[in-house]
Amino acid sequence: MKFKIKRNILLENLNHVSKAISSRNLIPILSGIKFELEENGLFLYASDTDISVRCFIPKDKITKINEVGSIVIGGKYIVEIIRKLPDTDITIEVIDGFKMIISTSNTEFNLNGINPSDFPNLDLEETNEPIIIDTENFKTLINQTFFATSQNESRPLLTGINFRINNNLLEVMATDSYRLSRKVINLDGNNYNDINIVIPSKNLVELCKMLDDDKDNLELHIFNNKILFKYKNILFLSRLLSGTYPATSSIIPNEFEISINCNANELYEMIDRASLLTSDRDKNTIKLLLEKKILTILSNSPEIGKVEEKIKVDCDKEISISFSSKYMLDAIKSFNKDNIKININNDNSPIIINSDEEKDLIQLVLPIKTY
Repeated sequence: MKFKIKRNILLENLNHVSKAISSRNLIPILSGIKFELEENGLFLYASDTDISVRCFIPKDKITKINEVGSIVIGGKYIVEIIRKLPDTDITIEVIDGFKMIISTSNTEFNLNGINPSDFPNLDLEETNEPIIIDTENFKTLINQTFFATSQNESRPLLTGINFRINNNLLEVMATDSYRLSRKVINLDGNNYNDINIVIPSKNLVELCKMLDDDKDNLELHIFNNKILFKYKNILFLSRLLSGTYPATSSIIPNEFEISINCNANELYEMIDRASLLTSDRDKNTIKLLLEKKILTILSNSPEIGKVEEKIKVDCDKEISISFSSKYMLDAIKSFNKDNIKININNDNSPIIINSDEEKDLIQLVLPIKTY
């Protein structure tokens, strides 16, 4: 194998496939990136068994192809080497079976490789009727929901994001059992069969890092135990989490005794300041007090001190309810609008955050009992 390529083109694609390399992988071959050079271009592969990524660089983006071939090379080393080389043409050549020479006019690296026949055969087949979402919508879906997933592997389903599709309606849900995030969008095109899958949230976050801020389409190819995402020259394969996701929609109330209109930035800053004086760093519990059209956010820690933040609101109801400031801040930050609503029925009911300007997004935070 021998070819010449611009550094920035190779580095961009290496950065994408390196997302599938795990430093903790006990199988040496899976710590590497597979280079497979063919007459039509260069394929780059990486996999950690949880996700697999393939990037394709067509021959018109390669300066020169001298000889086709393949090799697996240590992913950590090849990415760092290419990153630190000057922005110029790079020549890559395989000699003596499994040795890679990386060179420019002034620099040469010699790396030991691995037999590419030992690299796993990645099943990257596509379906005939993929689900199509533009990348801007997809990134928004993930950014507005992923933070509500659980970090506790004892309940693996809750570490994922639930995708449910009925006809052309896509509902995306995430919960850690203390809070919930739900986003609903309409899909263009065909009416799709009923789909109910759970995708590991960390895999979706890694995928979003590869997507540009554009309107290009993202294809979703769904199988029984995996999902393949296709975007430009990238194929991204993720496993699905097995099991039935909890039916959470029923816990979201449709009617409320109390609805408080708030400026999102103002409320966020009030809660953020009040959280500075919370003694329980895990829950960051603070209180919302509503009386005589005054909304008060307060925190009182015997060890630290007390803080009160007050604003006038157009609501004459009364309530006192405690919640996690961290969860509430995450929920408020997910909205891309100036104004939001805080909806409550009583001090035992979920707190629902929504917006008249963004009706397809709902955030739920459960109250915390204080004694």
